[in-house]
Amino acid sequence: MEKSKLEKVIEAAKLYYLLDYSQQDIADKLGISRPSVSRLLQQAKEEGIVQIKIVDPYEDNEKIADELENKLNLKKVMVASVPKYDEETVKKYIGDMAASYLNKIVSNEDIIGVSWGTTIYQVAKSLKYKHLKDVTVVQLNGGVSHSKVNTYASEIMGLFGKAFNTNPYYLPLPAIVDHLAVKQAVEADRHIRKVMELAKDSKIAVFTVGIPSTNSVLIQAKYFSEEDLKIIRNNAVGDICSRFINRRGDIFYEDLNKRTIGIELSELKKKKWSILVAGGPNRLEAIYGAIQGGYANALITDKITANLLLDIHKDGEKK
Repeated sequence: MEKSKLEKVIEAAKLYYLLDYSQQDIADKLGISRPSVSRLLQQAKEEGIVQIKIVDPYEDNEKIADELENKLNLKKVMVASVPKYDEETVKKYIGDMAASYLNKIVSNEDIIGVSWGTTIYQVAKSLKYKHLKDVTVVQLNGGVSHSKVNTYASEIMGLFGKAFNTNPYYLPLPAIVDHLAVKQAVEADRHIRKVMELAKDSKIAVFTVGIPSTNSVLIQAKYFSEEDLKIIRNNAVGDICSRFINRRGDIFYEDLNKRTIGIELSELKKKKWSILVAGGPNRLEAIYGAIQGGYANALITDKITANLLLDIHKDGEKK
């Protein structure tokens, strides 16, 4: 290609691809016709002067999701790309993704068990109405009535009920009580027993993981004695439905577990869909522990956490 022609090709390419000139603007600037500009731009691509690369984040996400499904023995993994990496943004994006997935899988007569917390609240806010018949929505675990941090339990149940055209079943009890006798007494009530049976019978369970930090709702609610806190902080990576697990996913503090009101974690293993919605590196060990324990068969998380899960699993395989 002659030098003068090459210079014109390069100039047209720079104006179009780098400076966002329109083809007509380039034609006016170079004193040529618009079809001539089009030919110059086409030549720029053919000569390799312009190389176009399309980055599809979803394609990469699907590869990561497939690898996690295979490595961690999960039925379904969905990975969200998050534009701004702070806790609230992560929750919003994985919440949107979880809501869309639920809209696809929930059918007539399904029973959906739902936990509480800010992540699940984002799921609830993103749900779209789906006209269904005889769907049941039930709360999986007791809540917190005296914390500075809102658990959004009531709002979550209301939004799930509205989305799936049903009146939800609440579990209006504390997550943890002081004495086993108190738990046994409240669970003997036939109304409470019905709610807990529905949770046990649910086909779909939607939950997240908490972590035992100073911001934990359960810790702020002062449910625990100093001895409880010491044991939790020495052993727990997180909690599922207010039941604390260690790195292997085992419940390690049976006395506390017996005083916890809500679905037993072993019941989560029996669900057709046991969906863990959680993200962020601070929840990495809790998420991995939940999967190791077999409590989730589906995971919805963000891309950074997904890659970290692959890393932590590879490290575990080497040991």
